[in-house]
Amino acid sequence: MNEVRHPGPGPEPGAGQEHDHKHDWDPRSTTVLDDQIAAYDGMRRRCPVARSEYLHWSLFRHADVSRALHDHATFSNAVSSHLSVPNGMDPPQHTGYRKLIEPCFDWQRIAAFEPACRSIATHLVAGLPVDGDVDLAERFAQDYALQIQCAFLGWPATTHDPLRAWIRRNHAATLAGDRPAMALIALEFDHVIRRLLAVRRDAGDRAPDDLTTRLLHEQIDGRALSDEVIVSILRNWTVGELGTIAASVGILAHYLADRPELQQQLREQPAQLPAAIDEILRIHAPLISARRITTRPVEIGGRQLDAGARITLMWASANRDEAVFGDPDEFRLDRDPSLNLLYGAGIHVCPGAALARLELRVLMEELLRQRRIALVPGTQPRRAVYPASGFSSLPLQVGKITS
Repeated sequence: MNEVRHPGPGPEPGAGQEHDHKHDWDPRSTTVLDDQIAAYDGMRRRCPVARSEYLHWSLFRHADVSRALHDHATFSNAVSSHLSVPNGMDPPQHTGYRKLIEPCFDWQRIAAFEPACRSIATHLVAGLPVDGDVDLAERFAQDYALQIQCAFLGWPATTHDPLRAWIRRNHAATLAGDRPAMALIALEFDHVIRRLLAVRRDAGDRAPDDLTTRLLHEQIDGRALSDEVIVSILRNWTVGELGTIAASVGILAHYLADRPELQQQLREQPAQLPAAIDEILRIHAPLISARRITTRPVEIGGRQLDAGARITLMWASANRDEAVFGDPDEFRLDRDPSLNLLYGAGIHVCPGAALARLELRVLMEELLRQRRIALVPGTQPRRAVYPASGFSSLPLQVGKITS
C-alpha cells in the first residue's frame, strides 16, 4: 500500500547483479516463506543490506528504505520493461502523470464514495454465517476488495468473477516465476479494461460519469491519453488495490480476533480506529516490498552497489525497525504517523492512501458493530507467501453481538 500498490512481477535480470553465487539469503527458502515477517526481522538485525539471487539487493532498515524513497534521482522507479504509469516513471515524466491522477483521489470524491462503500461493507458483514466458522480470507476479504474497487471505478458487477479468477492465475504465475504465463495473464487483464473503454466510447454522452470515463477525457501535454496509458493506470490501481485491501482485511480481523480486549476497546471508541488500523498494518504489513534500480554507484548500509543494481525495498521489515519503533510488536496509538511507511513516502507516496483508509475504516466499523470476532480453537491460519502477505486461509468465528 504505497506508490507501487503491488509487488509486481519477480525481479528481472539486469545490470548490477553479480553472478558469483555468493548470496546472503534465500527469500524463497522454506524458513522464510513459513513466516516472512519473522524472517525479515532476522535479516534486518543480521544483514540489513542483503544480496540474493531472487531479489537482488534487499534493504531491510527503515533508514535505508526511507533514503531510497526520498532520493529518487539515485533510486529510480523505472524498473520494469513494461509501461507502468506513473509508478514506473521518474521526473519529469512522472510529474505530469502524477498531477493528472491526484484529483482522482481528492477528498470530495472519496467523501462522496463513503455511502457506497458502507453499503457494500454492511451487506457483506450481514451475509456472514451466524453460527460456525468462516474462512475470512477465502471469500469475504477478497469479495470486499473486488466490490469496492469496481464500485469506485464504475465497473459493473459482471467484472467481479473474471477479476477474481485473474487474481488467482496471476498470483500462481508470479509465485512460480513463470514469465510467459505472467505476460499472457497481463494481456487478459488489458483486454478486460479495453472492453470497458470501448463500452464508454460507444455510449458517447451517455457514458457513466465515473473515473474510467474521466480518464478517456484527460490529456497530457495537450494530447489525449492513449489506451495503453489508460490501461496501465487502471492496472496499477486495480492489481495493487485488490491484493493489499484483501490482505489488510485479513490482517486486521486476525489481530483483533486474537485480542478481544482491544477489539472491545475499538468497538466502544471507534474514533481510535484510523490510528489502530495504521498501527496494526505497521506491525504486519499487507504489502511486502517494492522495487528500485540505481542510476549511479552508491554506498548504502555499508555495501557498495553499482549503477543498474536492482533493489527490493522491504516494507515489511522497515516498518518494524527497532531503531525507529522500539519493540516492533508493541501496539501503540500515539506513534508519529510520519514514520509509518505503510503508504510509502517521497514523490511516489500512494495517491490512494485516503481511499484505502476510508475503505478499511468503514469495513472495520461494520464488522465491529455487527460481529464479535474470535479465533477458532485448535486451528491455525495459513500465511500467504511472497509476493503476497497476510493470510491465504483465515478461519474465524464471527458470531453476532448479543449485548
